[in-house]
Amino acid sequence: MEIINDLEAQIASYYDSIIAIIPKITLAIIIVVVLLLLLRYIRKRSVKFMLTKAEDKLLIGFIDSIFRIINIIFGLLLFLYIIGQSGIASSMLGAATVSSVVIGFAFKDIAENFLAGVIMAFNRPFRIGDTVMTGSVEGTITEMSLRDTHIKTFDGKDVYVPNGQIIKNPLFNYTIDGFLRRSFSIGLDYGTDIDNARKIILDAVNTVPGVLKEDKLAKTLIKNLGPSTINIDVQYWVDTFDKKHSGAEIQSQAMKRALNTLEKAGVNLPGDIIEIKNYQNAPLQTNTPELKKVKS
Repeated sequence: MEIINDLEAQIASYYDSIIAIIPKITLAIIIVVVLLLLLRYIRKRSVKFMLTKAEDKLLIGFIDSIFRIINIIFGLLLFLYIIGQSGIASSMLGAATVSSVVIGFAFKDIAENFLAGVIMAFNRPFRIGDTVMTGSVEGTITEMSLRDTHIKTFDGKDVYVPNGQIIKNPLFNYTIDGFLRRSFSIGLDYGTDIDNARKIILDAVNTVPGVLKEDKLAKTLIKNLGPSTINIDVQYWVDTFDKKHSGAEIQSQAMKRALNTLEKAGVNLPGDIIEIKNYQNAPLQTNTPELKKVKS
C-alpha cells in the first residue's frame, strides 16, 4: 500500500506541475508563432525587394534558405526560455557545438557540400541562366540549394550536381561575360588561292545573323596541312545574352553559307585522297570490293 501511495503522490505532483506550466506553454506557443509569422513576413518582403534590385538571384535564394533555418532554431530556443527551461536551451547550444563535430565526421559529404554552397554563394562562379560545364555535365544553371546545384542539360535532363564536386573540379562558364567563340573547319584543295578563299569565308560568315561584327571580329587561320586538303579554321563570336539566336543554329548557318559561297566562287572542296601502291607490280583488279568502295 505504501508503494501505491507514493506512486499516487508522484503522479499528483507531475499533474500539478503540468497544470502549472500549461499557461507558460500556451503563452510560449502564441509568442513563438506570432514571432515566426512576423519574421517570415519580413523575410519574404526583404527577399522580394532584393530580387527587384539585385542581379544575383542565386545568392538571394541561398541567403533566404539560411535565414529560414535560423528562424526555426531561434523560435525553438525562445520557446524553451519562456516555459522556464533555459537550462535545456543552454545545454542544447552547448551540445550543438560538440555534436557538430561528431555530425561533421559522420556526414562528411553533406557538410562538405554545405560549406561548398556557402563559398559559391559569396564567391559566385555562375548565375542563374548561365551555361556551364562541370565534369561531364553541361547545361544551364537553374537553382542552387544548400546541398547541390540544379543544371538543366540541353537534351532536357535535370542534373543535381553536389556543390562539393563543383568546388573541387574545374568549372567552365560559357556565358559569364556575354561572349563565346565558336569555330569550324573547312578543307580546301591544294593549289587554291588561300587568301581569296579566306576572304570569301569571312564575308559569308559575317552575313549570318547573330555573328558579332564589332566587339569581336571573325577570323580564319590555316589550321594544318592534311593529306589531301588545306584545313582552314573559321572562328567567330556570338553574344550569349542574345536569346533571339541559337548558338547551334548560328553555327549551322555559318557553315552552310561558307560552303555555298565557296562553291559559287569555284573553290574546290575535295574529299580524302587515298593512295594505292602496287609493290608487286601485279595487275590491279578494279572489281574488288575495296576498290569499288574507293571509287564510290
